[in-house]
Amino acid sequence: MAKRTLIQILTAFLYNGNLPGFLNGRIWQGPSKSICVPGLNCYSCPGALGACPLGALQSSLSGLLLRFPFYVLGLMLLFGLLFGRTVCGWLCPFGFIQELLYKIPSPKFTKNKATRTLTKLKYIIGLLFVIILPVIFFYVVGVGAPAFCKYICPAGTLEAALPLLSTNPFLKQNLGMLFNWKLFLLLVTVIASIVIYRPFCRFICPLGAFYSLFNKLSYFGIQVDNVKCIGCDACIRKCKMDCAKVGDRECINCGECIDTCPVNAISLGSKVKKADTNVAEATNN
Repeated sequence: MAKRTLIQILTAFLYNGNLPGFLNGRIWQGPSKSICVPGLNCYSCPGALGACPLGALQSSLSGLLLRFPFYVLGLMLLFGLLFGRTVCGWLCPFGFIQELLYKIPSPKFTKNKATRTLTKLKYIIGLLFVIILPVIFFYVVGVGAPAFCKYICPAGTLEAALPLLSTNPFLKQNLGMLFNWKLFLLLVTVIASIVIYRPFCRFICPLGAFYSLFNKLSYFGIQVDNVKCIGCDACIRKCKMDCAKVGDRECINCGECIDTCPVNAISLGSKVKKADTNVAEATNN
């Protein structure tokens, strides 16, 4: 969908509008940095104008004081209830990068039962690295640690570490095993993205795991008209995510299934309006 691609590009620029930061290697510290953007976008990216919700959540559980993240969780709940995983499909720059990499001609690994099972891994990673480990660090060491951002997140390596290293040579003096590990994970993600559609989103991303909990409840998203649907599963065969059915927890509401449906039973938009329309049509019939 050309519209989705355009929105993904615009989102990347809106999230990272501090273009001079990429040249001078300085992280934006303006007032907008206190506001979380919906998608995964590293706070330390020199172009970032806002905060990453996942990073902000971990920051609340890190440091010398253990604080309940009312503000961050409130925003994440708002994003989830409004959009669900539409954020992943339309408003996440790192997801967009993976899609671009997948366009590189190469043999492709398509979804199967194994990949569907692997999608559960992101929930385990989220629980362990975003919540449990930071709290354990706090009680054992006295200082919490943003475990996911520090030890796993390849988006941070790509969007923050590499640009900052390119403009701040003195940072290279402090590189060690942790950076090498993060760089290795980034390379694995890049290579995997060439042959597997959005592997980080499907198997690793805790933010996508969180938003998936709201996919069926969200105001905006994919809907299927069950009256029109003939159960041919053309939509599922078209989908490159691990969806068992349209709109389930793995659906990123990309809309690629819409044109595939032979009876035009799939739509993308406000679920409330669609539900009202279906009720009206059923009443008239």
